Amino acid sequence: MILITGATGTIGSEVVKALLPAQADHLRVLTRNPDAVFPEGTEKVVADLGDGDLAPALDGVRTVFSLTEGLNIAAHGQRLIDAAQQAGVERIVKLSVRNVAHGATDPITSLHRADEDAIRGSGIGWTFLRPTGFMSNALNWVGMITGDQVVHAPFAAGRGAFVDPADIAAVAAACLTQDGHNHRIYELTGPDPLSPADQVAILGKVLGRDLQYAEADPIGWVAQMVSSGMPEEHANAIGEQFRSTLEPWSPEPTSDVTAVTNRPARSFTHWAEAHRNELLTPTSW
Repeated sequence: MILITGATGTIGSEVVKALLPAQADHLRVLTRNPDAVFPEGTEKVVADLGDGDLAPALDGVRTVFSLTEGLNIAAHGQRLIDAAQQAGVERIVKLSVRNVAHGATDPITSLHRADEDAIRGSGIGWTFLRPTGFMSNALNWVGMITGDQVVHAPFAAGRGAFVDPADIAAVAAACLTQDGHNHRIYELTGPDPLSPADQVAILGKVLGRDLQYAEADPIGWVAQMVSSGMPEEHANAIGEQFRSTLEPWSPEPTSDVTAVTNRPARSFTHWAEAHRNELLTPTSW
């Protein structure tokens, strides 16, 4: 049995899709939402990584996809590790961040580093997936794309080899079901180093819109997240993490997606074409 945590999120939902139908009836999904609906072939378990008994979710599980987030990454990760040890889990495939490999000390990266260390010390087999920024973050721009067509985003000088969540999921699915990935670390990127202006230009071409890019003040960008309901500490942590696009290693692509999946990583153009309807639907985000 495979357990997927974070199964309703951007990455977790893609991992579920990548594992089906091959792992139908061998796939358990963990969610806090009792009303969440998952594809046929999955077993839903309602539980909270932050509270309560996780033993039922881990019963009979051999491999775990560990996705913890926000400022609870390490705390929730430790509870999952403890339950996995008790259940005799053989391997944890952890979704981490690329920044861990490059000495970043922002809060989110530091929490992922602590969670990685705890998994290493647990005696359970492990694989760490360290993706760069997600292409799907561009869905945060839907309101601007469908509004005045000016996309405001910080760090104009930053560039990243952003990765398609579907590629992360394909790698995760392989690591959860195949041998040869134990004690391996994969830095997952897309093929192209892109600035915010580059991304906006590609979106404009794919969507047939005259989109423009304008640099946003990072402080104001964080304040906007707070005004949308995100806790200030979490918003500040995200702002610090996104600043990593200014680092010299950020635009450098890796070949790890290809090494695991035997196909090239998808381009941002490919991602935008696949999500064209979402990008043009304001209510999609």
